[in-house]
This record gives sequence, C-alpha cells and structure tokens, in this order.
Amino acid sequence: MEWQSDILGPGFQSSAFEAVGRDGIRRRATLVRFTPDALDAQDPRPSAPRRAVLFLHGWSDYFFNVELARFWDGEGFEFFALDMHNHGRSLQPGTHGGYVADLGNYDAEIGTAVSMITDSGGGGPVQLVLMGHSTGGLVAALWASRNPGAVSHLVLNSPWLEMHRSALVRRAAWTMVEPIARLRPEAVLRLPERGFYWRSISNSADGEWTLDDAYRPPLAFPVRAAWLSAILAGQAKVARGLEIQVPVLVLLSAASENGMVWNEEMRRTDAVLDVNTIAARAVSLGRSVTVERIDGALHDVFLSRAAVRDDAYGRLARWIRGYAT
Repeated sequence: MEWQSDILGPGFQSSAFEAVGRDGIRRRATLVRFTPDALDAQDPRPSAPRRAVLFLHGWSDYFFNVELARFWDGEGFEFFALDMHNHGRSLQPGTHGGYVADLGNYDAEIGTAVSMITDSGGGGPVQLVLMGHSTGGLVAALWASRNPGAVSHLVLNSPWLEMHRSALVRRAAWTMVEPIARLRPEAVLRLPERGFYWRSISNSADGEWTLDDAYRPPLAFPVRAAWLSAILAGQAKVARGLEIQVPVLVLLSAASENGMVWNEEMRRTDAVLDVNTIAARAVSLGRSVTVERIDGALHDVFLSRAAVRDDAYGRLARWIRGYAT
C-alpha cells in the first residue's frame, strides 16, 4: 500500500489498488484519506480507540467534499473515501464511466478498503462507520447487510433505495430493462438528460463547489442497461428487508423537485430522487433507523447552502454522539 499526494491538496492522500471480484475480474479503485496530523504536527491526534468512517460516493461522482472530511475529523474519526471502479480517480481509458453490471461487484474493493483502513493503524481493532450518498448509499446498505459485524454504524445521505413514486414503477422498469440487460448489457438507454443537480452545486453554474467535469460530468455518464438492471435488483432487495443490525441514519431533503424544466425550487430541494418514497422505504433497512428531513437541502445534503449544511451537520453530530460514542 503506497500513499500519494491527492488532487485535493495538503491534508489528503490517495492510494490506488486492484481488487478481484467474485466474478474473477480485477478492478481498480482508489482510497482517499484525510491526514490532518500532517497539517499540524504540533497537535497530533490523541491516543484513543480507533474510530474511522469510509465514505462511498454516488453514481457518476467522486469524493471532493473537504468540509465533510474535516467534520468527521472534528468528531474524532479518521476519514477515508473510496472512489469505486469506473468513477473519479479510478477511471481508466477505454472503460465505461460509472458502469457496473451487479452492485455486488463493488464488494471486493469495499472489503479491500476496509482492510487498508485497519492496516493503516497497525492492524488493531477499529470502530468503522460506513457512509454512502445516493447510489453509494444503496451500495453501502447492501454491503452492510451482506457483511454483518463489519461496520458499527451506517450513515446514508439521500440513498437511492427506491424508484420514483412506488415499487410499481420499479417493477414496470424491470420488465422493460431486464431483457435488454441480458442481451446487450452495455447498451445505452436513451433517457432524458437533466443537468439540474449539477447546476445547483457546481461553481461553473449556480453552485459553490469546484468539480472536475471529467470525474463528475454535468449530464452524468450514459445510462446502460445492465447498470439500471443492477440498481433495480438492489432496490428490490431493500424492499424485501435487509435486517441490518447496526444503527442507521438516513438524511434527506424535506422536499423533491423532479420536473423536466429548471425552476428555482431546485436550489433548495432534491432534484434527483423522490424523498418521500425514500423516507418510507428506509424502514426496510433494519431495526434501528433514524430519518432526518432537512429543510432546504439538495440531493447531497452536505452540498446545500451553508445554513442548511450547518443544520445537517448538527443533526449528524447529535446522532453520532447518541449512537457512536
């Protein structure tokens, strides 16, 4: 394991690695870590039982939120983020950005990242929080369900647990997509392109965040048949109940705005998911689920305007101190 200076600058390092999936295919992923001790050698982290968080980004995305890393560090957690295969720092020439044919194909790289986190502290025990956003939230929930005991807490930021409106929409989509996914898994589905969420967060448009368009394109990567089939299959598993045994926090906007034309409400709502449907589906995750609805929040609640982020971080801190201390 070799750590390099990361694109986020001082205080961040990254390590690229390969993991072999259950299908025998070797895939490249990249683990990022926040190293505040390198910024302030006079104020090292006090000796204490290790606590860490591993963050999984959403689809067609990558890790860039320095503020999120600093928050977790302030709560006494080592911060790590994984750019999963075919995303962000892990993109390779000639591959389809964002593509995965089975969400279980992420399992090997997540497991390897967890081992790297453990090894980075000398191999001793670590209390690990798994955090995921959007599609990364769906992946995180499924991984936690398949790997009981691997994590101590699960934090989901607008997880894509269900399709818009209801399970009926998911089942209808499945009947249309599955035959294509079987015959032509990499076929691009011609769906409406909406760059409204990107517009609300990127400082190249109306947002405040600096994004690398090669890593997080304005209109997202092309939607391919097997990728959508994998999402629908994962959501069906959530609907049947995951029985996650550790405490789960789900953070959501208070409202959605999913129209086909831009309107100003998209600056203070989730312009990607149906948050009411997600909130209802969240109870299928496990036995101890907390749902926080945040007024004015965007799809990624931690990319919302400053006052809304403060509210979201306050709610997350309260939950951490109640469940993870």
